[in-house]
Parts: sequence; structure tokens; C-alpha cells
Amino acid sequence: MRAVHWWPMLWTGVWGGLMALERRAFLQAMVSRPLVAATVTGLLNDDLRAGLYVGLVFELLHLGGASLGGAQAEHETLPAVTGAALAAAMGQTLGSDSTPAMWALAILLTAPTGFLGRLLEKRLDERARRYYGRALHEAGAGQLARASRENLRAMWPQFVFYGLLCAAAAAAGPPVALVEKALPLPLLRGLGWAYPAMAAVAAATAVHGSHAKGRYAMAAAAATAVAGVAFAAWYGGHPP
Repeated sequence: MRAVHWWPMLWTGVWGGLMALERRAFLQAMVSRPLVAATVTGLLNDDLRAGLYVGLVFELLHLGGASLGGAQAEHETLPAVTGAALAAAMGQTLGSDSTPAMWALAILLTAPTGFLGRLLEKRLDERARRYYGRALHEAGAGQLARASRENLRAMWPQFVFYGLLCAAAAAAGPPVALVEKALPLPLLRGLGWAYPAMAAVAAATAVHGSHAKGRYAMAAAAATAVAGVAFAAWYGGHPP
């Protein structure tokens, strides 16, 4: 088992905080989409495959999600970054690349953070409205420097809280890896088979959510294609 390195946890926290801001507060160039955010997380943790394959599932699951009007979708970026960080850290702890069993376990453990992220975002948005109002008042009075400070005060909790959650997921990798290592072989194989199943369900969900004509046939085809790719990637790499 390898020694724990703190730099990947730090950079994961910084990246997660920036992605939380990019998603709502500035830029909004789709960098915070699950596939992109998770892939970069994998790179930061020296495990590109973990980021790519975890991000793929969350991207498909949240492909149709959007915050419209009063409806607020689940936070799609938080589970992607935390899932990729957790899977990569598990592999690093055991001295190897992460496996499909680790990807599946990480997805199962971090999927609920989408709901947690939505609740946290709602609270932080309520706080931010006060500062945005002050910023508009200062800008209207010609005090642009003060307006900028009010905007920064509104945004910093997003960076800090989401960054801490992402860093915590990376820090949880070593203990979760020890638990995963102690699991019976049949259960590990079941987790390994669970990843292609998750990818297939996510692909079907994405196509079904499009409401296009013939979406059921497209959902079945997409599920089959994604499952086939995931299955080939599994056997082309390491078994669970």
C-alpha cells in the first residue's frame, strides 16, 4: 500500500471549488459538466481512466438536467468530481490503477452528493442575494471597487464549501480502499459487473430524457453500445 500524498487532495479541493463557481457564478463555459470536471480530476490524481469512466456515467445521468425557473436540478458537478477523486485515490492507495469495481463503488458512494450539493447551493444562493443587492447599489453609486468586493464575498463560500467536500472525497480514498480490498471476491466481481450496468442505465436514461420520437429504441441501442464499450474497456485493462 502506497503512502498518502496530500497534494492531489489539495488540488482536487481547489479544482472542485473552481468548478462550483464556474457552474453558476462565473464563466459558465460548460467546463463544470461531469465528463470534463471528472476527467480533469482524474488527471490531477494521476488516474485519467477513473475520471473518464466515472464522469461518463454522471454525464449521461445528468445530461437532461437544467435549472429552469423555480426548478433546481441536482448538482451534477459535485458527484462527478468527488466520485473521480475517490476512485483514483482508492487505486493510488493500493498501488495500481483504479478498476471498474472501484468506479462502481465510488459512483454508489458519491451519487447522493448531487442532492447534498443542491441543498447547499440553495442555502448559499439565499446568502448571496444579499451581497448581490449591495453590489448593485454600490455599482449604481459609482463605487465599482466596493461592488467587486461584495461580489467576492458572495462567491467565496461556494469555493470553500464545495472545495472541502471534494478534498474530503480524495482523503476518503485510503480507508475506502482498505474496505474494498477486504470484500469477498464474488462481491468484487459483482461490483465490476455493476459498472457496465450503470453505464447502460445512464445511457438509456439520457436518451429517454430527450423525448425524441423512437427514444425507446434509441435508449436500448445507446445502453447496448455504452455497455459494450465499458465491457471492452474492463477486459482490456484490469479485472476487478
